[in-house]
Amino acid sequence: MPILTAAVLAFLLAHSAWARSPLVDEVRASATRYHEDPRRIDTFRAGLTEAVKTDSSVDNLIALSQVCFISGDIRAKTAEEKLEAYEQGRQAGKRAVELAPKSVEAHFWYGTNTARWGQTKGVVRSLFLLPTVKQEIELIMALDPNFAPVYALAGNVYYEVPAVLGGDLDHAEQLFRKGLALDAKFTGMRVGIAKTLIRKGRIAEARKELQAVLDEKAPRSLADWTRKAAKDARELLESIKDKSCASGG
Repeated sequence: MPILTAAVLAFLLAHSAWARSPLVDEVRASATRYHEDPRRIDTFRAGLTEAVKTDSSVDNLIALSQVCFISGDIRAKTAEEKLEAYEQGRQAGKRAVELAPKSVEAHFWYGTNTARWGQTKGVVRSLFLLPTVKQEIELIMALDPNFAPVYALAGNVYYEVPAVLGGDLDHAEQLFRKGLALDAKFTGMRVGIAKTLIRKGRIAEARKELQAVLDEKAPRSLADWTRKAAKDARELLESIKDKSCASGG
């Protein structure tokens, strides 16, 4: 009987949606429109930080990990604030993975926060985290190969890491393109392709991708498009306005 009780308790901890904080649904509803009132990100993060102290359900932890990532990207003003947000998101994601090892979202936000922490800290200084990020990517692809966001994560890893340390621009491009094939409205993915093309010297192709980002009328996430993708596209177009390339740019 005690074994049965423990098994039931474990199941409830990992799968109980009814115990989650009301903020979980608000985070999910606001994930694609946080640009309308960025201050709400602070409210969500503070509320979920308190919620997981008494109810560390998978849903609460995943929502906290997600909102910490957004906070680091959008609300943090300094590198220290960014690292703090990503680290909190990383730890929340790790706990979610431990409770729900087959949750794609848990693995994704754990891997994403870990990768962004490493990027912020500096690739060379955070190489010890690279095996973890790659492992999370492999697990997500095994669990759901059609989960488009993982290809953005993977593409950025192979783009950011120097070739001598395992980076690969050709592989990065392949990953970004596979993700875009799954979700053509994922504008961040298209920016990833463009950055890769620029580094490979294919300037004309990069311009087309960046212009497509700016011309997108129905991005998958209006918030990400507004606060990140469109901004990045404009800056990249400006940076290559006087460049040409062998492919006819």
